Amino acid sequence: MTCITQSSEEKIKEAAKTVFLKKGYAGTTARDIAEAASMNIALTNYYFRSKEKLFFEIFRDLFSYYCKNTLKIFEKPISIREKLIELIEEDFQMMKKEPSLVLFLMTEIHRDPERLLPELSRFKELLHVTLSNQIEEEIINGRMRNISVEHLMPLIMGSLQFVFVGKNMNMKMYNASEDEFNTFAENHKNLIISMITEYLFISETVS
Repeated sequence: MTCITQSSEEKIKEAAKTVFLKKGYAGTTARDIAEAASMNIALTNYYFRSKEKLFFEIFRDLFSYYCKNTLKIFEKPISIREKLIELIEEDFQMMKKEPSLVLFLMTEIHRDPERLLPELSRFKELLHVTLSNQIEEEIINGRMRNISVEHLMPLIMGSLQFVFVGKNMNMKMYNASEDEFNTFAENHKNLIISMITEYLFISETVS
């Protein structure tokens, strides 16, 4: 009987992650994954049975990886202003490290929302429990503009993520080097922090 070791399993998963991030589910074949892992298709299928099974395992891992530090920030005993700044910083570092990750997640959720919604639902539930109450309290006390978490999160994430999703376009359009793009992205992140915090939080007037 064919035997697959733990190291072989991890090698296949890492290869699959690389290929899925680059090509997506629809554009990836079992042969692509086997070749990236330097293994034959039979050995790859022996453990994971199908491309679909392997894909959902990779998707869950990547989605959990994307969400875990965000949820830790939400649960911290700090002000909502500090949470939002940390969230922007965390998302920025994530995009810098894994620029194709968000594009992959958005594309696959758009492709098959019914199959992938359970993962999103758990994130949404934790988001509302940890963030919505704190936002509501700030609004009631007159320290924050009236905004729902449903509007706040796309406002933050969209403003930051598009910079990296459109990285190649931005670099071509402005004839920018890698270093110049990194400087641009850092400056853009600081602008987002400034614009969002200055808009959302109401300054106390001194009488």
